[in-house]
Amino acid sequence: MEYKKDDNQTESVKKKWLKRIWGALPALSLIFLLLIVVMLFVWIKAESKALKAEKLASLKKDRPAVNVVALDLVPMPIKDRISLPGVIEPWVKLQILAEVLGKVTKKALEDGAAVKKGDIIAMVDFRDYENSLKSAKASYKVALADFERIEKLYKEQLSTRSEFDNALAQAENSKAVMDNAALNLDRCKIIAPLSGVVNRIFIEEGQYLNIADPVAEILQTDRVKVKVGIPESDVAAVRSLTDFDVTIDALDGKIFKGKKHFLSSTADSMARLYNLDIVLENKNKQILPDMFARVEIIKKEIPEGISIPLYAVISRDKGHIVYIINDHRAHLRKVELGLLEGWRVEIKKGLKAGEKVIVVGQRSVNDGEKVNVVRSVKDPKEILK
Repeated sequence: MEYKKDDNQTESVKKKWLKRIWGALPALSLIFLLLIVVMLFVWIKAESKALKAEKLASLKKDRPAVNVVALDLVPMPIKDRISLPGVIEPWVKLQILAEVLGKVTKKALEDGAAVKKGDIIAMVDFRDYENSLKSAKASYKVALADFERIEKLYKEQLSTRSEFDNALAQAENSKAVMDNAALNLDRCKIIAPLSGVVNRIFIEEGQYLNIADPVAEILQTDRVKVKVGIPESDVAAVRSLTDFDVTIDALDGKIFKGKKHFLSSTADSMARLYNLDIVLENKNKQILPDMFARVEIIKKEIPEGISIPLYAVISRDKGHIVYIINDHRAHLRKVELGLLEGWRVEIKKGLKAGEKVIVVGQRSVNDGEKVNVVRSVKDPKEILK
């Protein structure tokens, strides 16, 4: 009986395993089919790539050489520069005001006249002031005589200290009145406090002036200031600079050498620009106030840099490539870009002096393809000629 029971148990286990195997067959079949599909896909892709490479090699072999223009790489300076607008201002702009009341009796200068320090600009009727000075002199003479008499008596102890002090005060007061009268008389002659150019005369002969009325405006232009607004991002670079090139279009694009005079410590509240004053010498007076100027600011300079035209660089796969020529064939070269000056870009890594870079026709060639150099230049500017 025990033997029969063991046989039944063995038979039951076999049936369970057979049932499990038959249940897993669909899943195993699906996995097998997927493996076959993946293997076929990989094989087809590899065959496609091989055929493509074979076809490309055949095209390269049969295709005629591509005509290109090459640039011989020669080290040359390249600069990181910015050009900012500016306005010319006179070195000094001074408005002269009337200091006394009176009628203008003489107008000595006209608009645009050159003036030297001490020259007469205008005269105010001085007769009333002359009479006031004469009266003040007479009063002072009497006060001085009284003081000298009281002083003598005081020394002989025939006068009190109070009488002496009053006489002294009267004499000093009369002296001050006389000096003020002399000063007002002198102010009737309006003179130039500095040398320059009369920009405007605001008066005419016969006109009555009040105190602080404008008389003339004088500009000093033997040197001038260029006012430039510097963006916040460039302040650090400008702070270390002292020399600037200033181009004035109104003077046929002439370039002047300027020196830094002042860089403000705070920005303009509206434009958010820091004011920079640049000094220009202007001995011949050809630079006029309110002319527009362009200021070139060199932030960084590399004296011996390798640079190529920007259009010679091809962007590919989030990087940059160029084609160089070696053994009459184009060879792909990955490069790292640096400074940009106009249409020239610095190559920090990937190229060296003496190599030839394709600058025209680079988009029509492939790596390893034959090329025909129809022109070779040493300076990128020659390409445009």
